[in-house]
Amino acid sequence: MQGYTYPLSPRGVANLAPAPPWHYAGTAIGVEFFTDPAAAQATLPEGLTLDPESPGRGLAMFVDWQYTASGQEYLDPARSQYREFFVTLDARWNDTPVAWCPYIYVDNDAALARGWVQGFPKKLGTVHQTRAYPIGGPATPVVGPSGQFGATASAVGQRIAEAQVTLRQQLKDPTALLRRPVVNLRHFPRLAAGEHNQPAVHELVMAVLDDVQVADVWIGTGTLAFPPARGEELADLPVIRTGMGFRLSLGYTVRDLKTLTDYTR
Repeated sequence: MQGYTYPLSPRGVANLAPAPPWHYAGTAIGVEFFTDPAAAQATLPEGLTLDPESPGRGLAMFVDWQYTASGQEYLDPARSQYREFFVTLDARWNDTPVAWCPYIYVDNDAALARGWVQGFPKKLGTVHQTRAYPIGGPATPVVGPSGQFGATASAVGQRIAEAQVTLRQQLKDPTALLRRPVVNLRHFPRLAAGEHNQPAVHELVMAVLDDVQVADVWIGTGTLAFPPARGEELADLPVIRTGMGFRLSLGYTVRDLKTLTDYTR
């Protein structure tokens, strides 16, 4: 049986995600927000602490992605295109500032599989964002001063996030915006009786992103809300206030992962 992820198969082409490298390009709309530090602390796994310099700070990002592996998978857009919404919170691993991802939603099963391999706690959802086109006219916002963009995310038919961004100026140095490495918790439980609290995989990991590119970064103001939804806990991170809103294009490659702590050992 061949393949990298389920389902393994005789020829190895039926699996949801082939072996890395995985290459990504996308357009993101995001809003910086501040929540109750105690609520942010409650989401952190063992090994992470709240960042004392920015307690309760987070980012909410809506991304329209295109993906490929080693063979121009983007020529099959039904498989290679997907949309994603996620939240990160400022944290510390030892003395290193990191971004912890407690919640993330995608609309594509292959993206779900790749995310679980990396430790992203992905769930299925529906994500939309305003598109911009170079032709101008009433149906498209300008990617520039006063340009307005909206984004929403839903899960199981319920709205879980909504945002609006108004662009003001271009940001020449995006490093301050996306400077923190993302830390996740890879977790896979056992089903055998008596071993339900002894996961087969339980490890704190740091994302390793190669060939990172960020372009067309515009910043401004943003609004954000996490409506309560049955079966979800995103609204337990109340948006006390928002900071910067932004829109950007980004790309990177995933071929590695750094294990910080393996809790099964």
